[in-house]
Amino acid sequence: MTASTASDQRFREFKMPDVGEGLTEAEILKWYVAVGDTVSDGQVVCEVETAKAAVELPIPFDGVVHELRFEEGVTVDVGTAIISVDTRPGEGPVTPAGVIDPTTAGAPAEPAAHAETAAAPEGEGQGQGRQAVLVGYGAAPSSTKRRPRKARPEASSVGAAVQAELNGHAAPVVVPEAPAAPAVTGAPAVAGNARPLAKPPVRKLAKDLGIDLAAVSPTGPDGIVTREDVHAAHQASVVPPVTEAPVAAAPAEAPAAGAWAARETRIPVKGVRKATAQAMVASAFTAPHVTEFVTVDVTRTMKLVQRLKDDPDMAGLRVNPLLLVAKAFLVAIRRNPDVNASWDEENQEIVRKDYVNLGIAAATPRGLIVPNIKEAQAKTLPELSRALSDLVSTAREGKTSPAEMSGGTVTITNVGVFGVDTGTPILNPGESAILAFGAIKLQPWVHKGKVKPRHVTTLALSFDHRLVDGELGSRVLADIAAVLEHPKRLLTWG
Repeated sequence: MTASTASDQRFREFKMPDVGEGLTEAEILKWYVAVGDTVSDGQVVCEVETAKAAVELPIPFDGVVHELRFEEGVTVDVGTAIISVDTRPGEGPVTPAGVIDPTTAGAPAEPAAHAETAAAPEGEGQGQGRQAVLVGYGAAPSSTKRRPRKARPEASSVGAAVQAELNGHAAPVVVPEAPAAPAVTGAPAVAGNARPLAKPPVRKLAKDLGIDLAAVSPTGPDGIVTREDVHAAHQASVVPPVTEAPVAAAPAEAPAAGAWAARETRIPVKGVRKATAQAMVASAFTAPHVTEFVTVDVTRTMKLVQRLKDDPDMAGLRVNPLLLVAKAFLVAIRRNPDVNASWDEENQEIVRKDYVNLGIAAATPRGLIVPNIKEAQAKTLPELSRALSDLVSTAREGKTSPAEMSGGTVTITNVGVFGVDTGTPILNPGESAILAFGAIKLQPWVHKGKVKPRHVTTLALSFDHRLVDGELGSRVLADIAAVLEHPKRLLTWG
């Protein structure tokens, strides 16, 4: 048996799984273990965020953590090893590999490190496995499409700088101490085709000013191009030589575009926010949206809300106007079932659904998500209240699962909690309609022939015009308004 084979049996890798619905990547939010910790089958080792939700990952075998392949905050492809475990720690000590440190990733490997790499499992050595982690699937350094990756200890310092930038932050770069020649002011910034060393804000400044970093003389530590170096190069390129002839005073120049860069904050778009952005763009430019509005007197609904709060049968349940709006929407769908449908592009069919999975748009620290209540049409008012409470609580804790966000048919977005009157919401992909519920305010209103202060709100219904024509959409919105104006219709229509 070769040393490599023995190592393969001793060290096992846990790869990023597909946690649901064919997702291709996930961001490591938090590690629950460290190098040297003992783990057991089924123990949660980390929390990751996919494009749908935050998920905890259990490890499927026993052992001692030998290496954490990526740091927190790094986005990793499904199928990539994220942790290795020594399944036979009693066979002898092994130097822990630890977490990759971007500040030392560029240091030259010691001979002992090379020896350990040679005995490491397949995919952990200096060959394809190491290069794939550094630059992404073995692509050339000049590739224009990369996913964020952490550099391996064997990677070059230039690779570490590139990787730090791709991961969305500027990590300090350490160049090899022994063979590297010291940077010389006035000399070319880099030799050959090597990429100049500079932090992302400096690269952005150089790009805005039209400066080639390769032609800038670095003055920063270890040959890093600084902001001052870029400004000096720009000034040298635009300031004409001084002559003895008098020159007329020129008007003050407007600030260069790059001067604003220091006052800008760049936020990486990933996880839930990235998925939401992609879904909204796809929906807006695929489904022909129509939005209709109605302003309604909901004074009687507000009185009913108060009575339900005092009802012993609703004790301990959350009772609010949203609950009755949801019930009114479900009643309107029952009276107009054709509105609850989806468009099958491949077969060119309209699919009418006899179940209602009612989505509720929820703002969370990780972005907007829309979990839905399955079979909402079959729930009683207390059951619907419990489902709404559970949905909101789970969303705020960031524990909503992908299954809870799939299969929605229609959605409610409660913009009124922000004091907004109404809006023109965009459909969730695959759904037929979305109802915007605006703020409830006391307004002068004609009631029984007299102007009185009444509780008034504005509803907006956006729908897919391929599925819902103007007549059907208008009937649905009118029915919702009628129930909220006279909530006794919950009994006569429901």
